[in-house]
Amino acid sequence: MDDLLVAPTRLWTPSRVLVTQSASELPHTAEILRRCEAAGVADIDILPGDRLTGLRGESERETYARAKTTMAVVVAPPSVLKPQPIPPSADWRIDLAKGCPAHCQYCYLAGSLSGPPITRVFANLDDVLAGIGTHAGRGSITSGTEERGHEGTTFELSCYTDPLGIEHVTGSLAEAIRRVGAGAYGDDVSLRFTTKFDDVNELVTLDHGRRTRVRLSVNADDIAHRFEGGTARMPARIAALRHLALAGYRVGLTIAPIMPIPQWREQYGRLLSDVAYALRDVPDLDLTAEIITHRFTPSSKDVLLSWYPGTKLEMDENARTAKRNKFGGVKYVYPKDTMAEMRSWFTDELRSVLPEAQLLYWT
Repeated sequence: MDDLLVAPTRLWTPSRVLVTQSASELPHTAEILRRCEAAGVADIDILPGDRLTGLRGESERETYARAKTTMAVVVAPPSVLKPQPIPPSADWRIDLAKGCPAHCQYCYLAGSLSGPPITRVFANLDDVLAGIGTHAGRGSITSGTEERGHEGTTFELSCYTDPLGIEHVTGSLAEAIRRVGAGAYGDDVSLRFTTKFDDVNELVTLDHGRRTRVRLSVNADDIAHRFEGGTARMPARIAALRHLALAGYRVGLTIAPIMPIPQWREQYGRLLSDVAYALRDVPDLDLTAEIITHRFTPSSKDVLLSWYPGTKLEMDENARTAKRNKFGGVKYVYPKDTMAEMRSWFTDELRSVLPEAQLLYWT
């Protein structure tokens, strides 16, 4: 397995770690603190209570900057512990943490998480993972379906964080993979997560039992370079995909968020060709693809503009189509003709360049 070990190109290490009193008493916190100390974190503060304070600066930009370098170790409340349906990705959502260290200018979390965007890691890991056992055999996205039934009951770990981006200071992801790989919650369950990071050294040594699918979030070079700050570059992500596949993991591509930028066909075509070359000789390859177009809501736009006031990200409501949900919420997506053109091209190109890839959904 040594030939799979490579130096990661991007690691996030918090400048400050806050540990709530309740979290400090839990066994997984000891592992988190061990990893933080090994990573060189000098500012670790065990709080006298469970309230996080002092997170705001004098401006939105200062608050953002302070939050993005802070990690809080907290206890997940009961509302977080109950798995939630998460179509079309998986049967259920399991949250190891909330918040992400990356600086993506289209951030999916903007507007959906309240307060400064610090990364909150859940110390009561046993409670968090217990939902896998209680919900095994339930669900409608993969459980019992013809197309994805072989995955068993699926649990998505990356709805509110990038678990690999924080793994070297938490250890939560490796522990989840170990337990599921060993059948701790039954033989018919699997994990899945998406990442923009490439530190897979620990993951490729784990006995994962082929019960975890790791998807690398990939995009056109112009989009990744301009809008995905603090993440691994595209060649490093594709290399990580190869290392994981060679280590026997089920793997996938999350091509997101796709945008009709100038020469988008050429750029996405090169991306798919690079992936195909990286995976060309992987034995027993199990590869999926999920394709997600860029969209935004009024609230997420407001948050993103406060975080990145100089962004060049296109968020023009007049150039989009408003799409409303049953609760009255609105999001702005690309016009119907643009969506149809991109969908047709991606479907054909994926079939041609990566015929082994199973397209799970387009949205």
